[in-house]
Amino acid sequence: MKGKFLVINCDDFGQSAPMNAAIMHLLEERRVSSATIMAPAPGFEEAAAWCKKRGQSNIGLHLTLTSEFDALRWGSLTGHPSLHDASGHMYQTVEAFERGANTAAVVQEMDAQYERVRQAGITITHADNHMGSLYGIATGRSHIPQVLMKCAKWKVPFRLFRHVHPEDMMAAVPGVERAVGKASALAGTLGVAIPDYLLSHPFEVEEGETYESFKQSIIAKMYRLPEGISETYIHPAIEDAAMLAAIPHWEKRVWEYRLMLDDDLHAALKDAGVTLTDYSFIQQHGRASRLRSVWALGTELLRK
Repeated sequence: MKGKFLVINCDDFGQSAPMNAAIMHLLEERRVSSATIMAPAPGFEEAAAWCKKRGQSNIGLHLTLTSEFDALRWGSLTGHPSLHDASGHMYQTVEAFERGANTAAVVQEMDAQYERVRQAGITITHADNHMGSLYGIATGRSHIPQVLMKCAKWKVPFRLFRHVHPEDMMAAVPGVERAVGKASALAGTLGVAIPDYLLSHPFEVEEGETYESFKQSIIAKMYRLPEGISETYIHPAIEDAAMLAAIPHWEKRVWEYRLMLDDDLHAALKDAGVTLTDYSFIQQHGRASRLRSVWALGTELLRK
């Protein structure tokens, strides 16, 4: 398979009404590839009802094990005490989750979130993870094997990547190449499709950053996109005074929404030879050879 293919996924669908409004609009206008929905979040019912009414066929599961904002908290669906902090909500940081969560409880919560989405009438096309809490980034305590086994059972792709793009923020994480090698080999062994690359950008508004500078930085990345299947993810939201006051860096979410509607971005994608696609394409083309994956996984596990 030759060419440059890009999935643009809207994370946090179901987080709140202002995020729902932005994501619904972008999906209606086909300015993005897909969205992933948060089963425990307060805006879930609105998002799920909209998806069911439209028969939306590009919705994934945003596995949610953290609740980061002081002004917007939620608990788990299962209510297991190891998934909550002293306030009774999910942990605010990935580190706290990794240190406190019981693995069996995490697996049960993933099942509960999948079932809630299924019972809402949504057939998911893929899965990913809110704040990367399952990856083991903060303390090294990863739940990647558990989530990949779930995706194998659900027969959906998962947000991982085979190669570290040198421009991605993950490239600076010590040991990331080996971790990616093991995780992608396990995905291949289990028959779970994944993208080749993941391209992320800072969640926060950086010092001196404006909408125009943010836009140009994303457009520049489109021209440097590698061959293969890449995914980038955004957190679009409409401008909302209450959220601007209560949620850190809400302005960046508004910029992401604006960017997806900006004709300059879509002209750049075309000019750079990038094809916007979705997770059905990854499901078809994102599987590795199981035999080679087993060999690669064994090699990685035997390395000192």
